[in-house]
Amino acid sequence: MISIKQINNKDIDLCYELDSNTISLWSKEQWDNEFKKDGTKIFGLLINNLVIGIGVFQVVLDEAQINYFVVNKKFRKKGFGSYLMSYLIKKCEELSLKKILLEVSQDNFTAEKFYSHFDFSTVGIRKNYYKDGSHALLKEKKLTTK
Repeated sequence: MISIKQINNKDIDLCYELDSNTISLWSKEQWDNEFKKDGTKIFGLLINNLVIGIGVFQVVLDEAQINYFVVNKKFRKKGFGSYLMSYLIKKCEELSLKKILLEVSQDNFTAEKFYSHFDFSTVGIRKNYYKDGSHALLKEKKLTTK
């Protein structure tokens, strides 16, 4: 059974483990700090209680910044990422936010295509943003709130 639930700091080990096995973005300390930030919402995508994806966004005024988004490699290209992203977008709309922002490496063509599917457009570039020297594309999706 597929479900999405908000997760809390008791799940740091799960988050760190999935991160370590996918994009290795954050240390355990960084995960701990993320759970402590005001306005941060962390959602897990589960299949039969196994976390296969994580989406993290932080609400700042009337915007959401997606700080982390990943699906386990074994479950990619099967619609799970789209399911999780659609859920995050819906949550942001329910919060009456005006837009969602995120950053993605210009070299990550798969993610770039994925975000374009959800109408994220490039609104800026952060030069030499990543450790490998690649640039970050700043992406934005405007939301229609009720």
